[in-house]
Amino acid sequence: MIQQLRIYEIFENNKAAFHARFRDHAARIMQTRYGFRIVAMWETKFGDRTGFAYLLEWPDEATKTAAWSAFMADTEWSDIKRVTHAEHGSMVGQIEDRLLVPTDYSPAKGRSLFAISA
Repeated sequence: MIQQLRIYEIFENNKAAFHARFRDHAARIMQTRYGFRIVAMWETKFGDRTGFAYLLEWPDEATKTAAWSAFMADTEWSDIKRVTHAEHGSMVGQIEDRLLVPTDYSPAKGRSLFAISA
């Protein structure tokens, strides 16, 4: 198992719209169509920046890459982004994307984080 940490810079003026879009659309499409396993989601603060962080779990890097390619090409998702951008403006600033590979001494090595947290 590998995990992927994504952190989006989000903006106070349209934060509620961002969360609604992610909750009602992005997460649904990711999970139901492309097999994304969302472990957890957080809102973060760093100085005056607000962020949205979420942790994904994948069996391997090839699966992650294929799922992201399919999601980014999804026509419903493209339409939703276009409509929400027109209504609310830019909803995401900088994006950090990190692949988390367990060390050989990690309690998570070879295990699902869903199983660890249960």
